Amino acid sequence: MSQPNARRPATLASLAAELGVSRTTVSNAYNRPDQLSATLRARVLEAARRLGYPGPDPVARSLRTRRAGAVGLLLTEALSYAFRDPVATGFLEGLALACEQAGQGLLLIPVSPSQPDVTTVHQAGVDGFVVYSVREDDPHFLAVLERPVPTVVCDQPVGIDGVDRVGIDDRAAMLGMARHLTGLGHRRIGVLCMRLAPQPNDGPADLARQGATSYPVQRARLGGLREGFAEVGIDWADVPVHERFDHSVDAGESAAAELLAANPGITALACTSDILALGALRHATARGLSVPEDLTVTGFDGVPEAERAGLTTVRQPVREKGQVAGELLLERGERNRPRQVVLPTELVVGHTSKGPRESRFFSGW
Repeated sequence: MSQPNARRPATLASLAAELGVSRTTVSNAYNRPDQLSATLRARVLEAARRLGYPGPDPVARSLRTRRAGAVGLLLTEALSYAFRDPVATGFLEGLALACEQAGQGLLLIPVSPSQPDVTTVHQAGVDGFVVYSVREDDPHFLAVLERPVPTVVCDQPVGIDGVDRVGIDDRAAMLGMARHLTGLGHRRIGVLCMRLAPQPNDGPADLARQGATSYPVQRARLGGLREGFAEVGIDWADVPVHERFDHSVDAGESAAAELLAANPGITALACTSDILALGALRHATARGLSVPEDLTVTGFDGVPEAERAGLTTVRQPVREKGQVAGELLLERGERNRPRQVVLPTELVVGHTSKGPRESRFFSGW
C-alpha cells in the first residue's frame, strides 16, 4: 500500500535549494571536494544526510564523464581460483593496492577457459583491463583487445602490439633451476607441468603437445629445463613430462605417482609450479620416499607454503607483479608507448634438493 505522507528523497536540485547554493556546489561536494572549503563541504554533506540525499547517481556520472572509475581484471578461471591459488592471491593483493592508492575500484571478470561467450567482457564497465595469464588464442583476451581502453598483460600472452606487459624471464629462471639439478649430479629427471592447452590432458605430454602449447609461460619454463639439460648431454626426448589440467596439490600428487610408477629410475622431479611440487612431496611421503635422499623435488613461484616446506624453488615477486600491472594501467594515459617490465627472480635452494645416491657414493659423499 502506498504512503501518501511519506517524504520523497531529496534530489540534487532540492538539496541545493534547501542550502541556498548552486547545484554545482552540491555536485562538487561529492565529485570535486577540492573546489569547496572544508566548512561548506561538511555543511552540504550533513544536509544531505539529514534530508536523505544518496549522492550523485554513479551510472549517470559514468555516462557524463565517460569513466567507470574501475579497473577490470580478466581471470580465465573460476572466481574462487583468485582466492585459492597463492600466486593469484598475491597478484590480486598487489593489483588491489595499486587501485586503492589511485582511488579506483577493481572489478573481477572471471570467465571459464572452456566458455567462448565473451559477453561479460563486452559489457564490463571498466576504464581498462589487466589480463592475468591467459593463453595466446583466448577469445576473452581477443575481446579485450577490441575494447578502446588501455590493457596490461601479466605474464602471458607475450609480444602483443600496443599492450603493456609485466612478467619475469621464465626461461632464464628455469634454466637456473636446470643447472642446479644437473650440478648436483642428476641425469634421470622427470618434469611435472601445468596445462599446455585448453583441452584437458592428465598424463604424459609428448614433444608434439609441448611444441604446440598456447601457454607461453609453460613453453618458456619447459624450454629453460630443456636448454639446461642439453648442456650436460641429456636428450629432452628421454625426459618424461607429465601434465595436469587442474592446478592443485592433489593434481601434483597424482602426477608424481603416475610419472614415478612409469619411470622408477627417476632421481629428481622438476615441477613448473610450487603447487605441483607440494603434491609431489605429499606423494613421496605416502610412498615412504625420503626427500631429498631418495628423491629431489623442485618447484617454481616461491609461495608461502613452499617456503614453509623448505622447497627448492624459483621465487618470483607475485605481489609486485600485481602492483606494477595496476600502476602501468593507471598511468597509461600519460604516455604514448607501451612498456614491458621484467621483474627479477631468485633461485632459492631449500631442503628438498640433493645429489642422487649413486653420485654421492662415487664422489665420496
